[in-house]
Amino acid sequence: MLVLVRERALKREIVEFGVNLINPRGTEIWRIEDFQPVPLPKSEHSKFYMGDSYIVLQTSAGKGGSYLYDIHFWIGKDTSQDEAGTAAIKTVELDAALGGRAVQQRELQGYESDKFLSYFKPCIIPLEGGVASGFKKVEEEVFETRLYVCRGKRVVRLKQVPFARSSLNHDDVFILDTKDKIYQFNGANSNIQERAKALEVIQFFKETYHEGTCQVAIIEDGNLQAETDSGDFWVIFGGFAPIGKKAASEDDVTLDTTPGKLYSITDGKVTIVEDTLSKSTLENNKFFLLDCGAEVFVWAGRVTQVEDRKAAGQAAEEFITNQNRPKSTRITRVIQGYEPHSFKSNFDSWPTGSVASSGAEDGRGIVAALLKQQGGGAKGVTKGAPTNEDFAPPLLEKGGKIEIKNLHKECILLFKVWRINGSAKTPVPKEEIGKFYCGDCYIVLYTYHSGDKKEDYFLSSWMGRDSIEEDQLMATRLANTMLNSLKGRPVQGRIFQGKEPAQFIAIFQPMVVLKGGISSGYRKLVADKGLNDDTYTADGVALLRISGTSLHNNKIVQVDAVATSLSSTDCFLLQSGSLYAWHGSQSTMEQQQLATKVAEFLKPGVALKYAKEGTESSTFWHPLGGKQSYTSKKESQETVKDVHLYTFSFNKGFVFLNPMII
Repeated sequence: MLVLVRERALKREIVEFGVNLINPRGTEIWRIEDFQPVPLPKSEHSKFYMGDSYIVLQTSAGKGGSYLYDIHFWIGKDTSQDEAGTAAIKTVELDAALGGRAVQQRELQGYESDKFLSYFKPCIIPLEGGVASGFKKVEEEVFETRLYVCRGKRVVRLKQVPFARSSLNHDDVFILDTKDKIYQFNGANSNIQERAKALEVIQFFKETYHEGTCQVAIIEDGNLQAETDSGDFWVIFGGFAPIGKKAASEDDVTLDTTPGKLYSITDGKVTIVEDTLSKSTLENNKFFLLDCGAEVFVWAGRVTQVEDRKAAGQAAEEFITNQNRPKSTRITRVIQGYEPHSFKSNFDSWPTGSVASSGAEDGRGIVAALLKQQGGGAKGVTKGAPTNEDFAPPLLEKGGKIEIKNLHKECILLFKVWRINGSAKTPVPKEEIGKFYCGDCYIVLYTYHSGDKKEDYFLSSWMGRDSIEEDQLMATRLANTMLNSLKGRPVQGRIFQGKEPAQFIAIFQPMVVLKGGISSGYRKLVADKGLNDDTYTADGVALLRISGTSLHNNKIVQVDAVATSLSSTDCFLLQSGSLYAWHGSQSTMEQQQLATKVAEFLKPGVALKYAKEGTESSTFWHPLGGKQSYTSKKESQETVKDVHLYTFSFNKGFVFLNPMII
């Protein structure tokens, strides 16, 4: 998605972080290392080391194109106090970078909320040791037998317990993970839901740690037959012996939810507020603590400062400690205007509506500033504005000239494209610019001079649908390096295949998306997995769809070379022994002209044959496997039709794109 951001246009102080959020929705995790957040790859998302602290961001879709944020900081039982404090502080900074509207929750190992656990399927895996804490990480090649207790009916709470017979009881479900077999021990009093959840965890263990090959055995409490899996299970524990009842532990100590008591937080001191719970008591420049027994809320007014919010969070933790509350007590931090229902329900009356509408006004102001900086007015920031085609970035034309739509200026263009190849970026030859392979990633730098001003830049990375994760991460890293070398001045975009905004498509004349890939990473993937290599070649059979009608949607996409891929509403190029331009009966003159242009771009100087729908020869149908029926209905194209404005924050750990309402 195109990010319309310019640091100098925002005119605001925001906390900066250091790695871009690649996916605008879903789960992102950072581990605290040397007191800085370091992003974790997706493959590590379920693993939590007991000696470390983590920050987890969950992003989901809201109304009107906005996003909803939940931030959790997870504290391992063996993590240092300094690292736990760093996680709490960085959580506040992350929220500030996201516009100060996230719900922040503290998660202690063993006492995680259901909401937090629901992000991980089937569960989180607590592991001994840690990176940030200085513990030695267990070597993966040395398998260690582990015993876990598995609890939870809706979400799984997995806890490693000492590998001993004394850890077993009649009330819980246990998982014994050995090198050659995984055992599930069902206590006689355990419930069926927990047994079912344990099977999901075992399947995950089998696929993740045993390459899907180990055996699985179910052991029922009370089954003592020696010649069965039950006999093998008890031999591992040194032979059968009676097991005891479930011992009461701190895990079982919980508080009930009580009517909320309101406290004010001033200079780190917590003082009770005697008035009844009323929304009018909450002032936008102050902090309050709402004590609900099992959960404690820290409320921050919208105009409070980030440093003060950090101190208020620390005051809440001291409040819990001073009152000898159990570890299961939850701490949730909320910002004025983004309070959850669980907070608002404690007040006598809570008026409908939200102060968060100020974000929309901020968004309009930022758009106006951006347009003004580019030499245009604030047209379009109000309701009923024209589509984003009226506000497209500079459009590439022949002769090195570009035109800024609606701004009526001419600029001088410098245009470079690189393909990611291993740990480096390879320049794309000038004659190849505009070709994108599904298995590759690219970086595009678009430089222009507007009038007497200094250079303006548009820097973007394009991620192919079939590209490997390593290439995507490298594209991110190299684009950020270029951003830093240009002192953060470029407008930066992160664009995924199929989600290209009109502004990006308009840069290329034309933009052609081809099958396969030519980067070393993609080629290795194809070879290692024995995949069918359908990478486009200039002398192979290929079918390309031309469905665009203007500079802003003229993306050409290679489709399967079969007759069923055709559509009466579009034009197609068929490359075989000859080069055909096929005109659907409902295609437009613009599509037909674009087909000719694309043919010259892909195969310069090759004679083009024309085939109008209904007049095709057998030589046309032969490379498509023969004539077959195809659609005559227009396919809907998924494009970004609205201007999306984001705040952008960058510094030592995170980079976050915060969508604003325009």
